[in-house]
Amino acid sequence: MGTWFDESRLDDEAALASVDGLLRELAGSGARVRKASSDAAEAVGAALASAQESRPRAVIAAGPDSRLLRAVLEPWCPVPFVAWPGAGLPGWAGSMDLVVVLAPERSDPAAASALAEAVRRGCQVVVACQPGSMVAEHAGGRWTTLLPIDSGDQLANAVVMLDFLHRLGLGPASEADEVAGALDAVAVACSPHRDLAVNPAKMLAIALADANPVVWGGSVLAARAARRVAESFRRASGRGALAGDAEHLLPVIEAARPRNVFDDPFADDAGEPRTVLVVLDDGADDALVREQRGRLVAAAERRGVRVESLVAEAASEVGRYAWLLATGRYAAAYLQLGLVEE
Repeated sequence: MGTWFDESRLDDEAALASVDGLLRELAGSGARVRKASSDAAEAVGAALASAQESRPRAVIAAGPDSRLLRAVLEPWCPVPFVAWPGAGLPGWAGSMDLVVVLAPERSDPAAASALAEAVRRGCQVVVACQPGSMVAEHAGGRWTTLLPIDSGDQLANAVVMLDFLHRLGLGPASEADEVAGALDAVAVACSPHRDLAVNPAKMLAIALADANPVVWGGSVLAARAARRVAESFRRASGRGALAGDAEHLLPVIEAARPRNVFDDPFADDAGEPRTVLVVLDDGADDALVREQRGRLVAAAERRGVRVESLVAEAASEVGRYAWLLATGRYAAAYLQLGLVEE
C-alpha cells in the first residue's frame, strides 16, 4: 500500500469537511489570545498595582514551556534570565528572584513541582494557568500572582505573561491585540475557502507533498517556530522533518541526491522523498542570520534542493513568531488532507 498526494482535495468541500475541526481550531487562535488577555486583565492590573518597585535579582522561567519565554525575554531582560524546563528550581533561587510559569495544561506535574518549590522558598511567583487546575492548587502563597486563563492554548498564555512582564519593565512589548491580529490575518490568507493558487499554506503543502522538509529559522524565535512547524509536518505526513541550526542542517542538504531530468520515473528509488528547505523569515537581518541563510540557500542550489520561504507579516517579534507558527500549522493540516493511501 502506497501514499500519494491529491491536491484537488485541498479545494474540495467534502474533503475539507473531514478536517473542519482542525481548521476551525487554527482559525480561532486569534480569538483565544484576545479572550485570554481579557480573562487575565483584572488580575494583571491588581498585580501591577501591588508590584514591588525594585527589580528582582533574576527571572527564572520554570516548567516545560519555559523555552518560549526564554526565546523572547533573554535578549531584552535587564536582569539575569534563566530557563529551567525540568522539575524544581536552581539551587540558588530565593526570595529576591521572580519565578514565572506557563501552564496551559490542567495537569502539569513538572510545572506544579516547580511552583511548589518556589512558594516554599519564598520566591516572587507569577503563573498563567487555568483556575482550579493542578498547577493553580500548588500556586497558593503570599508572593504569588495567578493570571487566570481558561484556555489550553500555549501561545495565548505566553502573550498574557509577556505583556505582564513588559509592564514590569522586564521584556519587550507584546500586545495581545497585535498578536491576535497577526493570527487573524493568517486565518484569512490560509482559509480553506481560498483557492490554492493564492493560499500560501496550500501551496507549501503541495511543495512538501513528496518531500522530507528541512526547516530553518535564523533568529531565536524563528528557530523556535521551526521546531514546532517541523513537529507538525511529522505528525501530518508520518515522514521525517528536521529543524535545527544551519551547521546541523547543511550536511543533510549536501547529502541530497541531485535530481536528473533523465531519471526513470518508474525506477525503484523514484518514489524516495526529496529534501526541501523551508526558510522561516521573521525579518531578522543581522550579519550572522544573513550568512547562515546564504550558506543554506547556496547549498540547496548546488544540490538541486527546492527552497520554500515563509516571510512573516507582523509588527512585533511575538506577532511574527505567531504568524510563522500558524502558517506552518495550516500547511501541515493541508498536507495531511492531501495525502491519500492507495
